[in-house]
Amino acid sequence: MFAWLRDLTADERKTMVGSMGGWALDAFDVQLFSFVIPTLLALWEISRADAGLLGTVTLLVSAIGGWAAGALSDRYGRVKVLQFTIVWYAVFTFLCGFAHTYAQLFVLRALQGLGFGAEWSAGAVLMGEAIRDRYRGRAVGLVQSGWAIGWGAAALVYTVVFTRLPEATSWRVLFWIGLAPALLVFWLRKHVDEPAVFRQRTSTQRQPAAQLFAMLRRPYLATTLKVALMVTGAQGGLYALAVWLPTYLRTARGLSIGGTGAYLFVHILGAWFGFLAGAYLADAIGRRATFFVSALGAAFAVVAFLTLPLSNDMQLWVAAPLGFVVYMMFSPMGSFMTELYPTEVRGAAQGFCYNIGRAIGAVFPALVGLLADRLSLGIAIAVFAFTAYGLQVAALLVLPETKGRRIAQIATG
Repeated sequence: MFAWLRDLTADERKTMVGSMGGWALDAFDVQLFSFVIPTLLALWEISRADAGLLGTVTLLVSAIGGWAAGALSDRYGRVKVLQFTIVWYAVFTFLCGFAHTYAQLFVLRALQGLGFGAEWSAGAVLMGEAIRDRYRGRAVGLVQSGWAIGWGAAALVYTVVFTRLPEATSWRVLFWIGLAPALLVFWLRKHVDEPAVFRQRTSTQRQPAAQLFAMLRRPYLATTLKVALMVTGAQGGLYALAVWLPTYLRTARGLSIGGTGAYLFVHILGAWFGFLAGAYLADAIGRRATFFVSALGAAFAVVAFLTLPLSNDMQLWVAAPLGFVVYMMFSPMGSFMTELYPTEVRGAAQGFCYNIGRAIGAVFPALVGLLADRLSLGIAIAVFAFTAYGLQVAALLVLPETKGRRIAQIATG
């Protein structure tokens, strides 16, 4: 299954390890918030709508960070920007543990979002350019599976910390541990170099100000709008579920901290296999077809998980296939966007498409919180997740397949 890894060069493997580590640690820091929502609801006596806004603001601001980082990586280099973004989100995750008011946590979560969005932009372009065309789909997809590893680590730390410390202290400790990802930067500085396709460009070709809005002009505009809509659906469906899933399990299903952790481990294990399946399907059947399979599967799996009259034991069995189909679609995203744009605008274009989709998709957790104050939380999640995946399918109907494209031959518009 992983025999192809032996065919990669040492530089390709180091780039994969560094990017996968960055993505895993990014997930670790960002997913910590989903675990502290039930505690904040009780300790600070905030509404579900307020909690949803704390999740949304990080994702909204991440669009700015991702777009800017993409453009900066076109000028200063993918690796340099990746290092800076990791330090940024780690520091502001750490500072969230010192918040004493809703307003303070709101601001810190927003600043964390700048680094969260920026890390994906720099890392995705780095991987897309560093890995040869033959293995790009599965390599980028395998790196995306780092998200499940980081999320699983967050669930493990949550279970340990919350079962050993009082809740009033444990949520702060959880954020303080979020400083750890900054250590990865020392490894990146020593082992990972800029891709050859980037190093070959002249300094006059590296102008972030000129390229910042290039994807919004011809001949890229139509492609950009369609890709952004596709990502909006994927991100909206994901965040409607992921931000609220621990709260749903604790409040709607009445599970304990340990029970919630067990459910999430099963769900995350399914997600990890989904990432791997998406990575291989991206090269086997194509990027677009993989998106279709995942989006349609996710739409129906979310509704089934949240609305069918399942017992807690039965729902546990559904948690793994739910994670599988929801996360499969993220494996081809980096390679898909890499193959749509030339090197001169690739960083800014990918940063814009992925993060504007994330920003609009970020509205969905807040909408879930608002609707959950009127209907049940499960129904609210199902409604907005299903709507989001419908948007994704609509965009995919008008997007091309990119499997087999050679990035060195993608013409500048």
